[in-house]
Amino acid sequence: MSKPTLTTLPNTTSAGEAIDIIFRDGGVIIENLIDEQTLAGLQADLEVAFAETPYGEDDDFVGSRTRRTGALFARSRHMLGLALNPLYLEIARGILQAPVDIWIGQTRHTIIPDIQVGVTQGIQIYPGQGSQPLHRDDMVFLWRHPEYKREGRVQVMLAVSDFTEENGGTLVIPGSHRWDDERMPRDEEAVATAMTAGSVMIFIGSTYHGGGMNHSDGPRTGLTMAYDLANLRQEENQYLSVPLDTLREMPEEMQRLLGWDSGKNYMGYIQRDGKMINPQVLLQPGEQPTAAVGLAMRTA
Repeated sequence: MSKPTLTTLPNTTSAGEAIDIIFRDGGVIIENLIDEQTLAGLQADLEVAFAETPYGEDDDFVGSRTRRTGALFARSRHMLGLALNPLYLEIARGILQAPVDIWIGQTRHTIIPDIQVGVTQGIQIYPGQGSQPLHRDDMVFLWRHPEYKREGRVQVMLAVSDFTEENGGTLVIPGSHRWDDERMPRDEEAVATAMTAGSVMIFIGSTYHGGGMNHSDGPRTGLTMAYDLANLRQEENQYLSVPLDTLREMPEEMQRLLGWDSGKNYMGYIQRDGKMINPQVLLQPGEQPTAAVGLAMRTA
């Protein structure tokens, strides 16, 4: 008996058709979502970034034969061609921006939540890398299933090079978005994503997936980014509200409570030298924040 696979649609499909399939299967493949110029630009910019990025330090989740690089909007202007792709953006909005009715006094209001970029990462899997443990990307929210009746993340995996079963095309378990948290994902339930460069898999945060095993003779390059519900963050932006000099005078516990921390669920990490690290390092003596944060701190 063959395992279920994800549906592949042309880039002329409607957002509504794609959304219906995503809600049914947990994800969908869209052929040739981005144009050749955007793809070539991303390929070139990622190669520069990967050349500066070491392999991961473990073979469990990050991968010891895998290079991962983040901060992609700072690395490539071509990210705009993916992030603002009309079909991907409409799909993300259609899934995430479900209206919410609330009472304020005796008046009922309908609120449509905002969305924001949650994560970006270039991923290059080299020959000899084993498969990644299957997981849900909404684990960063410590989301419970099926207690929450809405999705918090719509993610895209762009094939920067061709994805095949042999070279580690992303493993996915169709239909796993409907599982509760007691059901364990099994490797034999997953299928490899096969798609040509420029095509994407669009999937939701509750779908089990993971990087595949690369037993080919060359690297497999992908790029992932996610749109998340924007209300899954601080109400007041403490990073820009509190000047850096003031923050550094505070006890470490207070710094962490203001958001300068990341937990075991990776929430709040920053990218440095190819590693996902705790933002606490920026508060140590002699450390300098990134240009964007530094500008905000000086003008606060």
